[in-house]
Amino acid sequence: MNASAKFFDTSAPVAFAGKDAGNTPAFRWYDKDRVVHGRRLEDHLRFAVCYWHSFCWPGGDPFGGETFLRPWHRGSDPMAMARAKADVAFELFRLLDVPFFTFHDVDAAPEGSSLAESVANLNAIADLFEAKMESAKVRLLWGTANLFTHRRYMAGAATNPDPDIFTYAAGQVRAALEVTHRLGGQNYVLWGGREGYETLLNTDLKRELDQLGRFVSLVVEHKHRIGFKGPILIEPKPKEPTKHQYDFDVATCYGFLARYDLLKDVKLNIEQNHAILAGHSFHHEVALAEALGVFGSLDINRGDDLLGWDTDQFAMNVGELALVFHEILNRGGFTSGGLNFDAKIRRQSIDPDDLIHAHVGSMDACARAFLAAADMLDAGALTAPLADRYGGWAGAEGRAILGGQRSLADLADRALGPGFDPQPRSGRQEYLESLVNRYV
Repeated sequence: MNASAKFFDTSAPVAFAGKDAGNTPAFRWYDKDRVVHGRRLEDHLRFAVCYWHSFCWPGGDPFGGETFLRPWHRGSDPMAMARAKADVAFELFRLLDVPFFTFHDVDAAPEGSSLAESVANLNAIADLFEAKMESAKVRLLWGTANLFTHRRYMAGAATNPDPDIFTYAAGQVRAALEVTHRLGGQNYVLWGGREGYETLLNTDLKRELDQLGRFVSLVVEHKHRIGFKGPILIEPKPKEPTKHQYDFDVATCYGFLARYDLLKDVKLNIEQNHAILAGHSFHHEVALAEALGVFGSLDINRGDDLLGWDTDQFAMNVGELALVFHEILNRGGFTSGGLNFDAKIRRQSIDPDDLIHAHVGSMDACARAFLAAADMLDAGALTAPLADRYGGWAGAEGRAILGGQRSLADLADRALGPGFDPQPRSGRQEYLESLVNRYV
């Protein structure tokens, strides 16, 4: 079954047409070949289409069933359906002209009756991916394993009370990591899934954290054993599906990585929707990851501030994105990471071409925000006031304090000296907020 020829109405790849483009799919801001800060926009933004939401999600919710009725969602031969899904996926990659895609193992290939059968299915579809990638532009940004959907993982994978389930998860991750390596993946993601707890009445926190630390260490060891050069990425997520996730936010993940000596090999894949569920802003989580040296990649989407769960909508907020990109660009931009569209079209968006419109709209929003961020950075709009605010720390006394050349007694004696009366300075928040609005 080859559904790609009839699935989408359009057949020509989406191209840049400028701000005055008509209503046909076109990029108005995303000119992939435009050079900004020495790199093409395509190389800065590194867009990736995710396999799961785009091709696997049926459009259901807790109160209603599937609405999309994709042709590969039904059939008697799961592998034939997986191949049909791959045909449509690579057609979408071509139409969007994206450089990357991402997948979970069970998105790409059906689970079998045993781990051995599941691994065989995954490798068969990986063969198909490899063949399609020979004639396609798209490459693999990262792969991952689904360690949360199957009932065996109802109490977690790495943190499960049963070591046999821990072992099964290890086998699943090894297969996904090796396929990612074979396909030239630039990162590998460990998505937390059900690594958390629902009640402390049946949970040994220290034991479960130690198990999780050991599991990630095993993945790092295997990465080096097979010669995989990319980083391992952990994705912070505060809620869903458990009440408390061990990868709650950037700060929590950093503490975990430091405790288990994993900072050298493991970075973070940050998502907007997860940031707001943790009570933070997207900007905060990216800025903190950059400050702590653990920034890796982004799942680019948005949540609904009125809802307390992942809505995974396509990112469209230019102002929010501009501040995030300013943070990233100011620290050198992506290395192996990129912008993965971990986003779902709404369940009422039932036309196949809605997948195209959603990605194009979000790619344009990201490009527009990135250009605004570059303009702000070039003008020193935020960096100059920031440097001025902390200017005292760049002076002789500030450097001496941070350099260990002053004791507490030294500082106290200076503060007690005659005429020592430091005064506060304005933080100029409203000025800076209005300044950002000049660019976005």
